Amino acid sequence: MQPFRIVIVDDHAHAREAIREILEEHEDLLIVGEGKNGEEAIKLTEELMPDIILMDIQMPVMDGLEATKRIKLHFPYVKIVMITVSDDITDLFDALKQGAQGYLLKNIQSEAWVDHLRAFAVDEVPMSKEIAFQILKEFPQSKAVTKENTPLSTRELEVLQLVAKGMSNREISDTLFISEHTVKSHLKNILSKLHLDNRVQLTSYAFQKGLMD
Repeated sequence: MQPFRIVIVDDHAHAREAIREILEEHEDLLIVGEGKNGEEAIKLTEELMPDIILMDIQMPVMDGLEATKRIKLHFPYVKIVMITVSDDITDLFDALKQGAQGYLLKNIQSEAWVDHLRAFAVDEVPMSKEIAFQILKEFPQSKAVTKENTPLSTRELEVLQLVAKGMSNREISDTLFISEHTVKSHLKNILSKLHLDNRVQLTSYAFQKGLMD
């Protein structure tokens, strides 16, 4: 299997160095570029076509939120993971709504950091309760739509509802008595049909459209 090609974007050199030291120990995680602001992140994406961008939020010239928005507009397949010292849900939620796959706290153990990054790379990270609560606050009341008004099949609707409840791929697999591979295929089709990037956007869609039981 080819290694995941990663770009690190953080305005602090010591932070980039710390991340580099963690990732260089793992053959499946290949650092192909580094930048110190959002503008450089965009240029590096255009030049290097990475699989994953590790993006700081607060940076000079252009912050991580604006860079995420622009990159996702032109390179929707690139996975963006926000890196932060704080789990303040406001900025993180804004990043996730722009299409970021999730976030990693800079101060967690290195092995846990790598495990989470690998999970993001293959879309296997369930949504946190904090993010789910933020979505509920944003869409407290929604009018239900009929199945005829959504492009999803009955099975895809079931998968969407379970994603919105914060279930992992394995939990969805166990609930619906289907394989994890089938769950991943459904998720890929759902994201494609709805033109969305991640589980947070799927959950927002489910609540906004009144598709939750």
